[in-house]
Amino acid sequence: MIQRMLAGGLIAGFAAGLLAALLHFAFIQELILVGEDYETGALVHFSDAGAEADHNHAAGEAAHDHGTGDAGEMPLSRNMLTVLFTGLTYAGYGLLLVAAFAFAGQLGHKVGAQEGILWGLAGYAAFQLAPSMGLPPELPGSVAADLTDRQIWYFGTVIATGVALALFAFGRGFIPALVAGMLIAAPHVIGAPHLDEYYGVAPPEVAGEFVARALGVGFVAWAVLGWLAGRFWAKEPV
Repeated sequence: MIQRMLAGGLIAGFAAGLLAALLHFAFIQELILVGEDYETGALVHFSDAGAEADHNHAAGEAAHDHGTGDAGEMPLSRNMLTVLFTGLTYAGYGLLLVAAFAFAGQLGHKVGAQEGILWGLAGYAAFQLAPSMGLPPELPGSVAADLTDRQIWYFGTVIATGVALALFAFGRGFIPALVAGMLIAAPHVIGAPHLDEYYGVAPPEVAGEFVARALGVGFVAWAVLGWLAGRFWAKEPV
């Protein structure tokens, strides 16, 4: 059982992480580079009131600038680290997912590829979607509240949302559903930590696009993770 969990979770997780890294390079990285240029002052929002900046052109220029110059090897090492850490992150998610499969199996619920997609989307809701309603993904050049406060709220939201989804899925009757609804709402009623005022240098249009793309990539990666983990889990042990 342990060997099956480790193999299925790690393989499915790292494969989903590789896909997430590819989607990151295709849809997110150029926005991060633009945000970094605003953060360092290479680009300044509304620096010329008489000119309209073309966001797509700025993104292309930023990506080009970060890919050339004296530090030509840095982008390659940075991209390799992105692939590595994204793969490791999703491998961890994969292990958590197959552990949940094992728990569900003890309750008499079988998990295959199709069910795995639903489990993956539940993980996406707990780890990304619900926390993003209070703490959306941050583009470089944005500002945020104290890191420790944000981490406490994030993990509390993940746990509350995960337990709530489990109660919705496996609970019977009105009381579990009521408790689940309260758990989902509780972190957002308490409220995520925020600053009293906003003074980031990144344009809100870029930040909004970054959030949308980050959540979209997460949705696809988690669905693939659940599908792969479910396929591995459904295979009979040799």
